[in-house]
Amino acid sequence: MKDQSKSLDRISALPQDTIEKILTHLPIRDALRTSILSKKWRYCWTKMPKLVFDDEFARLPYYRDEDFDKYKLVSAIFHVLLLHRGPISELTLRIVNSEIIDEIDQIILHLSWRKNIKRFIFELEDDYQLPCSFFSWQGLEHLVLIGDYPLESTRGYMSTFVELFKCLPSVQVVNISWIYTKQFALGGMPQKLPTSLVYLRILVLELCIHEQHELSSILCVINSSPNLEKIKMTMFPDVGERETFDTLVDLQDYSDLKLDHLKELEITSFNNYAPEMEFVKLIMAKSHVLKKARIELNSDVSVDEEVKMLRDLLLLQFPRASPAAKFIIERPK
Repeated sequence: MKDQSKSLDRISALPQDTIEKILTHLPIRDALRTSILSKKWRYCWTKMPKLVFDDEFARLPYYRDEDFDKYKLVSAIFHVLLLHRGPISELTLRIVNSEIIDEIDQIILHLSWRKNIKRFIFELEDDYQLPCSFFSWQGLEHLVLIGDYPLESTRGYMSTFVELFKCLPSVQVVNISWIYTKQFALGGMPQKLPTSLVYLRILVLELCIHEQHELSSILCVINSSPNLEKIKMTMFPDVGERETFDTLVDLQDYSDLKLDHLKELEITSFNNYAPEMEFVKLIMAKSHVLKKARIELNSDVSVDEEVKMLRDLLLLQFPRASPAAKFIIERPK
């Protein structure tokens, strides 16, 4: 009878690496429930390398009280982090509840004590400024910062791209929404960062091309990333400033810019503003192995403006380091 029960308990006989793969494909709340399967499974979840926390993580399907949800979410996140024992290679914080700002600070502070997080995805649908503890992180290879609302509050200090990339010496992929681009661009920037971002391969950014400090900050990051392979940008126009903005990129200021590994350039919501055109020309003039340049127009761009842009980009002579690069101009679908 004993031998028969052992043969039936096949789930406990699974190899450890198989158990870890199963847990990796489960939401955290389901992974936690596997602790009741057997003694062998009881603490397996504490070594999950990927953690995803969102508003559904601790929400009860039959209960919809915001204060209760807030308490439940914060308590559940700290419960998992305090019991977790293995390395965290990937962490996602995707929070809608804007009433837990102080708690998020504490979560990021706790995570700053871990030196092994490789991928961090942070999405908050409200006003939030990263705390000082975030800038002590080391070892990140993939960073995504997404926000939806303008930053109104400050914490008595100004964080810039210089501070951000100082804590990201090994970063390979960076994806930052306009709210954080705006924050990090404040205060001005040098033409190059103090330390080159030699590992950065993919740069995804949203920016307002009319803000000179944003444009100069982005050029600083690009100028400090000699091994970039892909640049993807979304342009945010400032209403009412299209006719008055006349400060263009001076190509001579970036004569030493080298993009010897850039293969792909993609710009969406392109408005056909002069600064955008100058930016495209600069990148194409410095990219020797560029294979594809894709521009998706803003829906507000008229047909006449599109024709003029095509004439400027395709017919007028300007230096292109890679004449064979495939050039694509599209309208949004």
